[in-house]
Amino acid sequence: MAMSFDPFSELDRLTGSLLQFRPGPRFMPVDLYRDNEQYVLVADLPGVDPGSVDVDVDGQLLTIRAERTEGIHDSVKWLSQERPFGSYLRQFNLGDGADSAKISADYDNGVLTVTIPIAERAKPRKIEISAGHKLFKKPSAALAG
Repeated sequence: MAMSFDPFSELDRLTGSLLQFRPGPRFMPVDLYRDNEQYVLVADLPGVDPGSVDVDVDGQLLTIRAERTEGIHDSVKWLSQERPFGSYLRQFNLGDGADSAKISADYDNGVLTVTIPIAERAKPRKIEISAGHKLFKKPSAALAG
């Protein structure tokens, strides 16, 4: 019987397990898009207790924090434990175009959706042009000659 051996697959598994236990916040994958008059940020947080999710705004800085706790199983012998646990953190600079007073958030089935309305002052607007006003004055006789 022929067996194939890929030495890199074991190295990938080992590297992944070492990175999983690094100190500090975990990576939180997000999508961000503009939908008409608002920005929508969607973050994957599978297995995170909704009570541990915190979204706050300080000036123009939006911060998302969450905690995924390790399952407590004292009587088991782990064969594989690949699902990361610990704290998650992402920060976003909103800029002047966001209406930070009207930001809302919803957490459903492990997905956090943050809706960021665009401020009125940042929305495109038409500038009215008045007719009948002279834009330029005729040069005076002293300047003309």
